[in-house]
Amino acid sequence: MSFDPKSDDATSRDATSDDAANFDAKIDRAKIEGAKIGGAKIDGAKMEDSRKDQFSRRGFLGVGSAALAAGMLSNAAGQNSKQDSKPAPPPYPTKGDKNSSAPGPGNPAIDAQNPDSFLPPQTDAGGVQTFKYPFGISHKRMQEGGWSREVTVRELQVSKSIAGVDMRLTAGGVRELHWHTAAEWAFMLYGSARITGLDADGKSFVGDVGEGDLWYFPPGIPHSIQGLNPDGAEFLLVFDDGNFSEYETVLLTDWMAHTPHDVLSKNFGVSEQAMEKMPRREKFIFQAAVPGPLAEDLKATSGSLGLSTQDFAFRTTQQAVTKRTKGGEVRIVDSSKFKVSTTIAAAIVTVHPGGIRELHWHPNADEWQYYIAGQGRMTVFATGGRARTMDFQAGDVGYVLKTLPHYVQNTGDTDLKFLEMFKSNVYQDLALSQWLTHTPPDLVLAHLGIDKATLEAMPKDEVVVMPK
Repeated sequence: MSFDPKSDDATSRDATSDDAANFDAKIDRAKIEGAKIGGAKIDGAKMEDSRKDQFSRRGFLGVGSAALAAGMLSNAAGQNSKQDSKPAPPPYPTKGDKNSSAPGPGNPAIDAQNPDSFLPPQTDAGGVQTFKYPFGISHKRMQEGGWSREVTVRELQVSKSIAGVDMRLTAGGVRELHWHTAAEWAFMLYGSARITGLDADGKSFVGDVGEGDLWYFPPGIPHSIQGLNPDGAEFLLVFDDGNFSEYETVLLTDWMAHTPHDVLSKNFGVSEQAMEKMPRREKFIFQAAVPGPLAEDLKATSGSLGLSTQDFAFRTTQQAVTKRTKGGEVRIVDSSKFKVSTTIAAAIVTVHPGGIRELHWHPNADEWQYYIAGQGRMTVFATGGRARTMDFQAGDVGYVLKTLPHYVQNTGDTDLKFLEMFKSNVYQDLALSQWLTHTPPDLVLAHLGIDKATLEAMPKDEVVVMPK
């Protein structure tokens, strides 16, 4: 909008000058001639007074209009000034602040374990589907010889690609001979166990595993697990199907219980009477004697075909650390190292106190996590400007959808150790710092508003666990 000094005010002044001149002329004629204006005789003196009065009002209105305009401009300027200096938003609530208090009913123990849910970080926003479920609140199936509990898509709805089972066997306790429709990947959490299997060529496998060791059985490969002295074992089973259930496996005893004895007799070439001792229902987990030396079982199972050339077990302690930094270390185990594990890849991550599993994402698969030791927190950033932070302790399961950015921070004073599991034959991840330092610098600076020195100080390659 532009302003013409001759437009409104100038026109008004010209009109006023013309009216005054005409009025003066009429007064002069009235004085001389005693003229009649509008059919009435005009008194020149009265007309003079009227003129003065008229222009006094005009002058007042003119001055009033100018003052009003000036006032309006002044007020507008004041409003703009107020808009330019809006008060700062109130500070974000802190612990102990009345704005963050919860005086109603609650569970202080759960609140204490989940401080970032009780009082979310200011950077959290919007709704992100819950990505944590503790094994500690899963139903535990108790048996003589051990127990099991599971976290599947039924417990953790976001976990559609992977399910997990936590199982305990006493010394001699047996997870009976069985197989699954999903692949089974396992991590030994405690103790020692003996595993048996039969490969696709009909050759047997028997091996002993200890804390930190792994095993993998493809779908349809029959196998068993038994606890060894002195105190059996506890282990994590990971399946490449979120809808999997440990209670829906093919069990030897269950199969036999649902097969007529005359059929079993003909199948095995033995008397039907011998089949009468077969179990009438599944055993699942049961107590048995502790097995003898491994060599004896190897000899007894070799048969005419000999032992399997496939090793279904993997000793992580015999593998070198993939990457070690001041902040921690990572061991990556996928099909490039554990040949038989063709559908599940893993990273075993340790983060020292004060360290952080750097901001990153996985382009090829969802991430299923199991927390082994320590405590930490993870923030997951989702599309649409949404983010959520949750806290984790030993025994918790975490889950991150494919491609979503996240980090894991050690919030305790001991090492944080956890598993990253993927339904894939290879492990893949991309780090934020790696991406930024491999993008034209000016483009990064234009996005983030940082200076060049800050960008140059960032790690040029993937670190995995910071500090470097």
